[in-house]
Amino acid sequence: MLDRLEARAADLVRRARRLERREVAEFRRWAEDTSNLLHLTILLVVPLLIALVTVLSNALPGLTFLLFPPLAAGAYTLFADPEGRYASPAKFVAGLTLGAVCGWAAEEVVAAAVGVTAPLPGVSPASAALSIFLTGAVTWAFSVEEPAAFSTALLVLLTDGASPSAYVVSIAVSGGIVAAAFAVWRSRFYERRARYLYGTTQSDDHVLVPMRGDDPETAALFGARLAAAHEAGKVVLLDVVDDDRLAAAEREVLEERAAAEGVPVADETVGTGDGELADEAARRAAAGAAADLEAHAATIRTRVGVPCEVVVASGDPGTTIVRTAREAGCDLVVTPYEEERGLLSGVVRAVFDGPTDAIAFRSATGKRRWRRILVTVSRPGDSAHAMIDFATRLAGPVGSVSVCTCIDTEVERRPAETRLANLVETAEGNVETRVARAKIENFIEANAGAYDLVILGSSRDRSAASRFVSPPTFERLRSVECDVAVVDRGGV
Repeated sequence: MLDRLEARAADLVRRARRLERREVAEFRRWAEDTSNLLHLTILLVVPLLIALVTVLSNALPGLTFLLFPPLAAGAYTLFADPEGRYASPAKFVAGLTLGAVCGWAAEEVVAAAVGVTAPLPGVSPASAALSIFLTGAVTWAFSVEEPAAFSTALLVLLTDGASPSAYVVSIAVSGGIVAAAFAVWRSRFYERRARYLYGTTQSDDHVLVPMRGDDPETAALFGARLAAAHEAGKVVLLDVVDDDRLAAAEREVLEERAAAEGVPVADETVGTGDGELADEAARRAAAGAAADLEAHAATIRTRVGVPCEVVVASGDPGTTIVRTAREAGCDLVVTPYEEERGLLSGVVRAVFDGPTDAIAFRSATGKRRWRRILVTVSRPGDSAHAMIDFATRLAGPVGSVSVCTCIDTEVERRPAETRLANLVETAEGNVETRVARAKIENFIEANAGAYDLVILGSSRDRSAASRFVSPPTFERLRSVECDVAVVDRGGV
């Protein structure tokens, strides 16, 4: 009874840990969308900054709450668009401060004009108009235009009992605190977010390549060039010995035995031998496969300069590939693209359904280097970042990568351009963005000739009904005379 309870408890703990890993992975992928990351930062960081400024201001008597509205609005402007027009810490502080100074100056000028030495009762329309005019002129002249500056210019007119000069100083100090926090966040985290969030930039360097199809060596070189982009990269070549090769090896053993005994081999005896015969046939088939793999591995070591290992296994190909990737510590599988009856083969589907990142590679040109690469993305997220990362690895410092998305109407162009800009912001190398008003398959067919490789997503998040109505894009590009790589991010 106690043993059963302990086993049950252990099983619950394993499930909880598996669920936790899945939730963490899902959250990480959600945060890879730059817009989600910025909204999360605004929700968490801006309130903390305002709380910090509030604590400091409470220690200084006489400061008004009117200090905080422009700070909150300005902080939002900074964090919501870290690479935008107003995302300059120096301009942020200068704009807020000059706005407050202009408001103070406007109040003094109007008071002097009407001959009043004490603060004016209420807010003079003339003071309000002059403060806005001066703020616009001064911030324009000094190139420190900041939307929140107009708030400080008006709010300084409402300080009443507080000294306008104290308000100006407090705005400058508080703005400096917010600007300093923003500068640290942008330089230490936001600009390095690929290192912390995008899994493929630090992983996917141990690549498993199942040697299948008519040209497995090209797929192996493709995987090797991906692995070579990381110092710790390596390639593992896998050959799954199937029943046909086992039967051929068994027949070869039988023929050798029959030749030694001087008797013919009957066809019906193949596959019905004893355990010793089966073991010998398996050893011979494995030895032949290993010899072929070593020849391919030598080519990879020579041409790419990346460590290469070989593994020979038997069993169901799809299951064996997934199992071998786990046992060999590989975090990426590059498998040759295969179809059955116009759809993805069972082997490729099994690899895509596995927990490891995977690429189905189709060679249409026989190229061994890919310098001009087209990446098609439909939405931001982990798959988009993975595809761009793979493309920049292959292109290297001398190649070029075009990241493209397609739209239906011109109204979508500006948001699409912004999404692409956020996606490629952390990418290294020569990367451009393209927004095309066309169907994605038509765009690829018209432009594929200018590229060595097209990288697509696997569309694993599409529903079965969606796939039935409209097959995935890669299944409609069989006639494209360009190498194609279909990327799938593995599950947890």
